Amino acid sequence: MIRRTARLRREYIYRKSLEGKEKVQYEKKRLLKKALEEGKPVPTELKSESASLKYQLDLEDEKTAELTTHEDDEYAHAHEAEPKILLTTSRDPSSRLSQFAKELKLIFPGAQRVNRGAQVLEEIVTAARNNDFTDIVMVHEHRGEPDGLVISHLPFGPTAYFGIVNTVMRHDIKDRAQLGTMKEVAPHLILENFSTSLGSRVANILKHLFPMPKEDSKRLITFANQKDYISFRHHIYDKPKGDKSITIKEVGPRFELRLYQLRLGTMESDTAEVEWAIRPYMRSGKKQRLAA
Repeated sequence: MIRRTARLRREYIYRKSLEGKEKVQYEKKRLLKKALEEGKPVPTELKSESASLKYQLDLEDEKTAELTTHEDDEYAHAHEAEPKILLTTSRDPSSRLSQFAKELKLIFPGAQRVNRGAQVLEEIVTAARNNDFTDIVMVHEHRGEPDGLVISHLPFGPTAYFGIVNTVMRHDIKDRAQLGTMKEVAPHLILENFSTSLGSRVANILKHLFPMPKEDSKRLITFANQKDYISFRHHIYDKPKGDKSITIKEVGPRFELRLYQLRLGTMESDTAEVEWAIRPYMRSGKKQRLAA
């Protein structure tokens, strides 16, 4: 299993290294195709290889006509099976962090909560791969308050690191009449204001934590981005008097996430390439945001 994982990882890195060459080839084929469709002469820089490019164009179909990247490879098989999430915490969790992990388990359908114990990251990731988990979600704390969330997609990444603020758990609300019943069916997702390439990347990571819902599911989960803070809200709704009468109730928990790092590998890899990270002196109009 270790040799197989290493081989697949090498293949993934090799495919990623070819992206630059494939993009150049893709642009050449598009230029040639445009010239042929418009009845114009073949561009001078393409005359020497026009025959091979035309042969490649003839072999293309709907799947191979578009340029693919390592991002497509990461979630290429996501539709084949429902997400299977391993949920754990940092070492020696407080009672509040353990409670938060229990509530997160109810949020993600198909999640399994595992006590961290003395396991190191390499052992956790290896065990998750061997048992066909698709993602690892790990929560951290500072002085008893949840302050970090790590989402690592298996088998090769990416890994997103979020800070957590303003956490309100179901356990914190004393008036139980205000809370709705926590359902465990697959929810409908609302992903709001992820309009940039980075935002689309983060939205893609979040949405693949949830299976496809049924049409009659009455559970809603919202990730709403505002100034790079992602508000998480969890609701259920009902139609007591038909489609014209809708009641909605928040069931919790609620919190805000802020992305501070995105890596291309899994969480145990120290050599994984940093795709994006928030750094000092980034408060400028040119920095990459989740929304335009």
